[in-house]
Amino acid sequence: MTVLPTLASVLCAAVPMLALLAVVWWIDRYDREPIWLVATVFTWGAVGAIVLALPTSLVVHSSLLQALTLVDAPMWLLERVAAVLVAPMAEEPAKGAILALVVFNRHFDNMTDGFVYGAAAGLGFGMTENLWYFLSLTGDPAWGSTVVVRTFYSAVMHAMCTSVLGACVGHARFRRPTVLAAWTGLGLVVAIGIHGTWNALASAPSEQLWVADLVLLPLEFLGVALVFELCVWDEARAIREELGEEAVHGVLPTGHPDILASWVRRSRHDWLPEGIDHDVYIRVATDLAMRKRQVRELGPRAPLAYRAEVELLRRELRGLQAP
Repeated sequence: MTVLPTLASVLCAAVPMLALLAVVWWIDRYDREPIWLVATVFTWGAVGAIVLALPTSLVVHSSLLQALTLVDAPMWLLERVAAVLVAPMAEEPAKGAILALVVFNRHFDNMTDGFVYGAAAGLGFGMTENLWYFLSLTGDPAWGSTVVVRTFYSAVMHAMCTSVLGACVGHARFRRPTVLAAWTGLGLVVAIGIHGTWNALASAPSEQLWVADLVLLPLEFLGVALVFELCVWDEARAIREELGEEAVHGVLPTGHPDILASWVRRSRHDWLPEGIDHDVYIRVATDLAMRKRQVRELGPRAPLAYRAEVELLRRELRGLQAP
């Protein structure tokens, strides 16, 4: 294996996924996540999830092989079952496992955050999987087409699946444990379903089904994009409602909640008096809205530290406006 083809495989596996990761982080318009934490989740997908998924997949695959051998099932059936069931059922929980830790981080606030962290884990997994495929096909005429399909389809599919799971976890983050478990289960089922559908059509012997898979995935992508927009809309609604209450009590001007809930309007600099740090004001106001919502959703279960932080953010917001 020569150096240049290997380097080409590494670059083709890493650069697109890192670029997509940057895009996913950037489009979280209202409250972007810490880069170090997003990078940590990406690394889990690239390394930890692979390590966790491989033994699980091998155990299930071996069990299926033994079961199908007992009933004299054809080998092609084993291969299809492995692709459609075993891989999604092993890989999706492995990718999403990091969410069980990140969900309790103070930066994890809502559906949008869950979407971003889920997509990061999926992109990391897709990068490592792509690298394995690209290196194994070095020198093969199919290398170029494999790079295109796996970059724009397979790896994106991995990000889509885990982002849906993350959004479900984020939706129920501050609800009761039973509700959180239910939404997590729902997200996992949807993720496995998307993954299994892709694998079923991609491994089908019919060329028409393979082409249908290439058409279906962009439609699924649009659906996931709508989920993300729903997440962002929910975030904007929380900012408007929570800060609206604060405006009534004089913590900030009455027109500011609507401005802060608009990504376009808040990015302008003509709505704040001179002398007020624009970026700091937006960050503090957004943090106040998110923490207030969390306290509201948790109710009596809200930690005292959360309640104390709400008061600190109120004082900080007032202080920023003081002459």
